[in-house]
Amino acid sequence: MVATLVSGPRAGALRDTVCRAAWLATLPAATLTLTGGDEVVRLDWLLLGVSAHLDEVARPLLALTVVLYAVALAFVPRSGARRGPVLSGFLLVCFAASVGVVAAADVVTFYLAFTVMSFTGYALVLHDRTAGARRAARIYMVMTVLGESAVLAAMALVTADGGLVLADAPAAVAASERRDLIVALLLVGFGVKAGTAPLHVWLPLAHSAAPTPASAVLSGVMVKAGLVGWLRFLPLGQDASPGWGTTFVLLALLGGFLAVVAGLLQDNPKVILAYSTISQMGFLAVLVGVALAEPGLAHACVLAAVVYAVHHGVTKASLFLGVQVWSSERVPRWTTTTVLAVAGLSLAGAPFTSGYVAKYGAKEAVGDATFPAAGGAALADVLPWFGLGSTLLLARCAVVLWRRERKGEHSAPVRDGVWAASAVVAVVPVAWLAQRLDPPQAVPGWLSPGTLWAQSWPVLLGVALALAAARLARRRELDDSPLAHPRGDVVPPGDVVAVEERAALAVGRALRRAAARLGSVTGRVRTALAATPSPLPALSAVQARLGLWEASGAVLLFLAAAGLLLALTGGSSP
Repeated sequence: MVATLVSGPRAGALRDTVCRAAWLATLPAATLTLTGGDEVVRLDWLLLGVSAHLDEVARPLLALTVVLYAVALAFVPRSGARRGPVLSGFLLVCFAASVGVVAAADVVTFYLAFTVMSFTGYALVLHDRTAGARRAARIYMVMTVLGESAVLAAMALVTADGGLVLADAPAAVAASERRDLIVALLLVGFGVKAGTAPLHVWLPLAHSAAPTPASAVLSGVMVKAGLVGWLRFLPLGQDASPGWGTTFVLLALLGGFLAVVAGLLQDNPKVILAYSTISQMGFLAVLVGVALAEPGLAHACVLAAVVYAVHHGVTKASLFLGVQVWSSERVPRWTTTTVLAVAGLSLAGAPFTSGYVAKYGAKEAVGDATFPAAGGAALADVLPWFGLGSTLLLARCAVVLWRRERKGEHSAPVRDGVWAASAVVAVVPVAWLAQRLDPPQAVPGWLSPGTLWAQSWPVLLGVALALAAARLARRRELDDSPLAHPRGDVVPPGDVVAVEERAALAVGRALRRAAARLGSVTGRVRTALAATPSPLPALSAVQARLGLWEASGAVLLFLAAAGLLLALTGGSSP
């Protein structure tokens, strides 16, 4: 806005300066994260009245939001994106909305912030204005409107049942006569944002189209808004909902594992990382499902989900920004490779990383919970397989990234240092957070030999399978396989969205043909009626006379008098 007050050559320089300093706008929220109390803050003069509260869920996620947006904004000036100041402006709007989603204490504040964040995301996806970006933005908007409609309906029902304050919302949903309808709307509405199958189709397209800094916050922060919505509104810790809990777990496992298959068939590192996000959000949805089905485990599952969300947000943003560092920065290859390797191992859950702590806490949180749809299998035994999927996806991403040429552009050493530090030392804040929660999510014994092996075998198996696949590919034994597609797009980004688009086009063509036929039939009927003489000319004359103001007024007066007389007669009868 300041740049608009300056004209001429100085305006461009001022915009670039503001763009480079945009990350400083996150500092007030950072201060609030560190110094803010537990009391509810109300601002009745702002919008429709805003209230905020930093509890054990909001504070860690607010810290995550501040860090990731600050780093993403610092990456904008050298991201290669056109109109960097515009991109920074939209990122700042998304940042303010994301803070509102995390810290909101009432339904109105939450919904306003959630809506602003969702629709501003459209501008981030569309930013480059390429054909791919326009298509991705259209699909993103369709899915966003679908999700927003479900969320708005759910918010209206929750508020009507007495859940205006977020702290009262779970109990209001649990006691509502429309409980199942509300939970279904919450599953769909927030499932779109969280990338829950089959509502995930927008996510791979949006990540491949958006500039890299926008992709980092889309995957690191914005998809977590769906998780926040589930944690705030679902009746977790209230009455048991085994049916809905099983539904959440089933969709989470299907999306989590099928995303690995689709991601392995991609040839764009950002698309591969997007499918990894879908898989990891499936991991989080499992925790939500367990909390729904077994109220006794709800508190531990909620805290485990918060720890895992912080770990995943930092790690995934580091990987997305690492794609930019690898592709267009003059950083030694071994340095970038080391940082990306640490971030990848962390995402997979290797020992001594943030993923190790987060996944161990999740396994402890689900306890002895089982999955009836899989013959009563223990979920604690199912969750490690997510680590195998993550390892395979990251191996595929590494292969694709290694084949990319580097442009050798100048870089910002301080910014790159912050990026490297966030990826390498993420285990420290995650472990600290896990120990600070009540109950602690990293209990004594998490470094025992049994635990180390239980967390290590998925990564080791994934590395072994990746090396075997690389050896087969080197021998050209896969050349005749459909998996060896030259462009790596056997499954297009967005997978089922291609089928949905074809179905929508077919329905549109059918409707247009039906409309054309109906118009032809209507035209023939009108022609036939116009050629037929009226059998009631007197009626036509009466209609013409009644069309006059005087005649129609007289008829209306007569009908009113008759109605009044009928009412008086009926009222006087015994």
